[in-house]
Amino acid sequence: MPRLTSILPEIARAEPVYYTAQNDNTGEDGVTDGRNYRDLREHIELLEDKGLLVTIDEPIDKDSEMHPLVRWQFRGGIAEPERKAFLFNNIVNAKGQRYDIPVVVCALAASQAIYSAGMDAPVDEMGAKWSDALSNPIPPKLVENAPCQEVVLQGDDLLGDGNGLDALPIPVSTPGFDSAPTLSATNVISRDPETGVQNMGTYRAGLKAPDRLVVRMATRTGGAGGYVHWQKCKARGEKLECAIVLGCPPYVAFMGPQKLPIDMDEFDVAGGLAGGPINVTKGVSVDLLVPAEAELVIEGLIDPEILEPEGPFGESHGHIALEEYNMPMQVTAITRKRNPIIPSYISQVTPSESSVIKRVAYEPLFLSHLRNTLAIQSVQKVSLHEPLTSLLRVTIVTMARGTPKTEVWRALYGAASFKGDCSKITIAVNDDIDPDNADAILWALAYRHSPAEDVVILPHRGMGHGPKREHGVEEDSTLLIDATMKSDMPPLALPGKEYMENAKVLWERLGLPELRPESPWHGYSLGDWTETWTEAANRAATGDYLENGRLTLARQQRNLVPETSVRDVEDGWD
Repeated sequence: MPRLTSILPEIARAEPVYYTAQNDNTGEDGVTDGRNYRDLREHIELLEDKGLLVTIDEPIDKDSEMHPLVRWQFRGGIAEPERKAFLFNNIVNAKGQRYDIPVVVCALAASQAIYSAGMDAPVDEMGAKWSDALSNPIPPKLVENAPCQEVVLQGDDLLGDGNGLDALPIPVSTPGFDSAPTLSATNVISRDPETGVQNMGTYRAGLKAPDRLVVRMATRTGGAGGYVHWQKCKARGEKLECAIVLGCPPYVAFMGPQKLPIDMDEFDVAGGLAGGPINVTKGVSVDLLVPAEAELVIEGLIDPEILEPEGPFGESHGHIALEEYNMPMQVTAITRKRNPIIPSYISQVTPSESSVIKRVAYEPLFLSHLRNTLAIQSVQKVSLHEPLTSLLRVTIVTMARGTPKTEVWRALYGAASFKGDCSKITIAVNDDIDPDNADAILWALAYRHSPAEDVVILPHRGMGHGPKREHGVEEDSTLLIDATMKSDMPPLALPGKEYMENAKVLWERLGLPELRPESPWHGYSLGDWTETWTEAANRAATGDYLENGRLTLARQQRNLVPETSVRDVEDGWD
């Protein structure tokens, strides 16, 4: 995939602004002396040097074109090693608004090569690098005059159309279904009001007004540390301080999707990955530490007594997450570099950027658990099936030939129980079966197992991350199930057909590689959808998400649990 132009000389090539405990010397590897890691800007330069970046200077509509355009490299038959990061320098919306901040999409994990660049290690060394960082965390270093606070916006600067959040080129991720531009590549920071330990998670946040957004922190079993903080603040009658960070240094950005123990500070583990402390600074309006080299930080307060409808939004489990009540955050400050670059994830239906991040991180953890913790040395490989199933539902365990049956079953039980939201279907195969080839898996099932003797069904599995909520009364089970649709479901989380078709025309006009569309390549209704959500999605795709925010503001409710369906509260949703 050719680069269309060189990377922005005035932005991506700008000399970094140095601050306390730093000097202005840059080493041969592009990393500023005084720290052991690259910031996002230096990482993008590295991707350009490695031929892993496409730069687009043509005007691109952030709400209807940007994500569909990049989505084609995941649904167009392009091999995984050929996927690139995309830097957009000329961003507009349908209402004629122009933005002076670039957006980079897929800069962390469009491919394993891009993830490796961010981690400074080959893929086969990722497991060891994560294990070493967890065992040898390094606390962060507090600095002043941080680059992330070169520009500070507060008070009236956050109010009115075109200001505050509305001045940021945040894309609509799933045009045709999403009701608002949504922050996806986030590191959301909050602090436990009892222990003082910070948590950092990747939570989506839908824009509602120039000074208001709604954050979704997962409430499912084993879910978000931020939600635990929200619960504690609610019990104490306190507001939750929050900082939503965009454009962290890659080592810090990788912390959000990684599922660490709730009482472990992600900055410490990021320091372990870097081999030196991560620079942090104090927020200007909240008592939180944020990455000093972040591109942009949104600070604010969450009142746990108030919830507001949020969504629909295309989720990483591959379906549209329907409208639910979640956590409105009142923005108190936006701080940023003078010339920031805003990152955005490609998520939704897998494969996607978020699934690459998780797969490269999770598979070594599974293998280490089976081989080292359970001492099953005949396990050769663990593969989490990625396309459409989002790594969570199907796990393939590759066993050495001649492994005793008892060891095969130990491996199956061990893999199925390792992570509560993974391995609903767990299959053991030999090393002649390609775990990434569905036809090969079917071949193994057809000729190498007897359903009467080689199948076990385990009850009492949680629903996990998916279109049906885990916190309901329904349970799932493990191993073999009927996978046909039994009832109406939310739409498939891909941009609507017209947007993908328009983006395909744009793709071809830009001279990008020939597309080989793979089914499904666009979103469509599976029955659980309303005209109201269609209208909201149409407004979002034409740059009028603020109207959606004004409508949901009137629907704010008190004394609800986050992720309460609007159907449980409001009339007229039958």
